[in-house]
Amino acid sequence: MKNTLLILSFILPFLLTSQQILPENERARVVDEILEDRFNNLLPQLMDKTDIDMWILISREYNEDPVLRTMLPAKWLNARRRTILVFYRNKEKNTIDKLAVARYNVGKSIQSAWDKEKEPNQWKRLMELIEERNPNKIGLNFSKDHNIADGLDKTDYAEFIKNLPSKYKNKVVSAEQLAVRWIETRTEREMVIYNQLVAITHDIIAEAFSEKVITPGITTTTEVEWWMRQKVTDLGLETWFHPTVDVQRTSEELVGHLYSFSGRPDDMVILPGDLLHCDFGITYLRLNTDCQELAYVLKPEEKKAPDFLVNGLKDGNRVQDFLTKNMIKGKTGNQILAKSLSEAKAAGLRPAIYTHPLGSYGHSAGTTIGMWDSQSGVMKDDGENYPLNPNTVYAIELNTTITIPEWKRDIRIMLEEAGFYGEDGFRYVNGRQTELLLIPRVKAQQGN
Repeated sequence: MKNTLLILSFILPFLLTSQQILPENERARVVDEILEDRFNNLLPQLMDKTDIDMWILISREYNEDPVLRTMLPAKWLNARRRTILVFYRNKEKNTIDKLAVARYNVGKSIQSAWDKEKEPNQWKRLMELIEERNPNKIGLNFSKDHNIADGLDKTDYAEFIKNLPSKYKNKVVSAEQLAVRWIETRTEREMVIYNQLVAITHDIIAEAFSEKVITPGITTTTEVEWWMRQKVTDLGLETWFHPTVDVQRTSEELVGHLYSFSGRPDDMVILPGDLLHCDFGITYLRLNTDCQELAYVLKPEEKKAPDFLVNGLKDGNRVQDFLTKNMIKGKTGNQILAKSLSEAKAAGLRPAIYTHPLGSYGHSAGTTIGMWDSQSGVMKDDGENYPLNPNTVYAIELNTTITIPEWKRDIRIMLEEAGFYGEDGFRYVNGRQTELLLIPRVKAQQGN
């Protein structure tokens, strides 16, 4: 009962969101349970699929390999001294050793395999573990194409190779495929949690784009950005990038690309008739969201958004549909991009697609489907060579340009939603925007 009251006292101030946000001790329990499941059930499958029977990750405190960082238990905010993790998969016996060449156990799953009093040399102890198991392939985290899989620093690599017996040196391979699969693959429980994360993200955007926060003629875009940032902090959450809010309106010209921040005026006063756009994401339970939505500020005489904006959003949804129906297992990002753009253009749309993996990191590892400045495909990188795998999450990020005669200009309908690709195909994690948010809401409701 005492624990229940403690949790409720933490949650009650935040009931304006549709999801409960856990206190730190409950978050730690969930994180560690998910890690244990991933180590015991997911990792053996990934090691078998990538044909690596020993995976070694090496990091020093405050200079962590981004893959190793996702393996640390909730109470470990950083690696300790030099932390070496060794995973050995014996497929015939269906076992996996999870060892740490460190003074401590690393959480519940990874057991310390180093007694410094018996063997003071950490590298020598690592070599003993390797020789005892005699692996066929030793995977290390170095990679030219996948930044997240390139976390082994030069010093540790040099020390490893210097101490490694000669007979094993030709067995050292890049673990990039294993590292990417570990980062990109979501478990069933993680996907239940992901729905909650995206729901919280949608709730914060809905409140930000409402009369509770915005007073037309007074509130600025910068003020809304900082309100969103503060809201995340007040809820006990984090964000992996600073929110942005921008305006498109009849009297303004479209300047540069949407991400050319130097061309986007800061601190614009929000006015009736504005089309508002935000880019916003949160971090919670070691997962990340990334969402872009649109809102329209009603003029005094209006009860709904203009038809040209309503139809523009529908065009944005059509581009989403062209993309997601082409997300097929085994296709590379470049193949998906080319087919989706071709079909959307043939339908009379003017699309741009720059969809990225989402999960343990905001810009995560996996299949890259275009970049905003590379609409012909991503060369020598994830988009060219890396296939779409099931049980992965993406920020379905794109835009379509539409001409508005009433405004005598073009605008971009910019959208981004979390989507899941599984064995049964694609679905949105927590829906997508199909109607413009209206400011104020009450007037819109009275007009129905």
